Amino acid sequence: MFDLILRRARLCDEQLADIALRHGKIVAVGDVQGTAQQERDLGGRYYVSAGWIDSHVHCYPHSPIYHDEADAIGVAQGVSTVVDAGSTGADHIDDFWQLTRSAITDVRALINISRTGIVTQNELADMAKIDGEAVVQAVQRRPEFIIGLKARMSSSVVGENGLQPLVRAKAIQQAAGHLPLMVHIGNNPPVLEEIAALLTSGDIITHCFNGKPNRILSPQGTLKAAVKQAIARGVKLDIGHGSASFSFAVARQAIAQGLLPDTISSDIYCRNRLHGPVHSLAHVMSKFLSLGMTLPQVIACVTDHAAANLRLHSKGRLAEGYDADLTIFTVKEEARPFTDAEGERITGAQQLLPLAVVIAGQWHLTDEGKANHVFDL
Repeated sequence: MFDLILRRARLCDEQLADIALRHGKIVAVGDVQGTAQQERDLGGRYYVSAGWIDSHVHCYPHSPIYHDEADAIGVAQGVSTVVDAGSTGADHIDDFWQLTRSAITDVRALINISRTGIVTQNELADMAKIDGEAVVQAVQRRPEFIIGLKARMSSSVVGENGLQPLVRAKAIQQAAGHLPLMVHIGNNPPVLEEIAALLTSGDIITHCFNGKPNRILSPQGTLKAAVKQAIARGVKLDIGHGSASFSFAVARQAIAQGLLPDTISSDIYCRNRLHGPVHSLAHVMSKFLSLGMTLPQVIACVTDHAAANLRLHSKGRLAEGYDADLTIFTVKEEARPFTDAEGERITGAQQLLPLAVVIAGQWHLTDEGKANHVFDL
């Protein structure tokens, strides 16, 4: 007896399959024989993927700058796992962990290398706040919750310290067991070429398609040599859309050269969720359909790739033994305006609409699913 079977789910490759879940795990994908406590027949009308992972959000409710509620950006929007990117440092990470215990959404964190996290916009301007021992102790206390490190390497954050915070971050990374390190890029100094030179395999550049002068493309539109070399070493590219860090123009130029993002993330918090230009992970994903990426490519960026980059080894795939995290969605064919962080507006032809999400084997309707009464019994 299974806990839940989804019958005739439409996969991203357009195949139909049954998906059986038991005890919080996927136990069968294909032609499933048997019965379950609950069955839902999707009739081939709705897509199912592994649960979407938003690998760059801000959902520590007590943050004075970037804050939101995990379930408002997670389960309500079809996202099964959210990864907070540096809202908290060692001083507040335990409070954050405690708050996440009541969330339906699976919440993980990248710990800020500054003890204070993002309580001001310049948390790395004071090197005394970068306490490697405190980071290591926090990781040891919460190894399942803290899955990586975060360093924001733009001029407004580091002040006069240049590359020093990143040098310190790499040393902390080694002491903390070589966890993934996500590095925010923005206005210089330091310049991106210097940042990229310090990054090693598994590190993540977020805001990779930002439109600021300190971006991954040269003024001629070609990929900067230092970034190309970093990618060859195994450095990953994350979108981190946010309020000021995504440019359609840069994305078009990069994609035209065959440079696709490894992960698509939102950098969402309450203000850019409610007022744009982010709104939701699905909204950001839809922008990449408009830029010419295929549905399987876009879905891989929020499932398999996201899980691999952040070493969430039991997530990200529709396969036996993986966590019973699923996103049920449709692709609506209609003209839809999209705006980037630079104010450019385009019209897309498709919109991803998440209707339900399964988290740890439990079925939940999204806000969209509730509004449209799609799965009313």
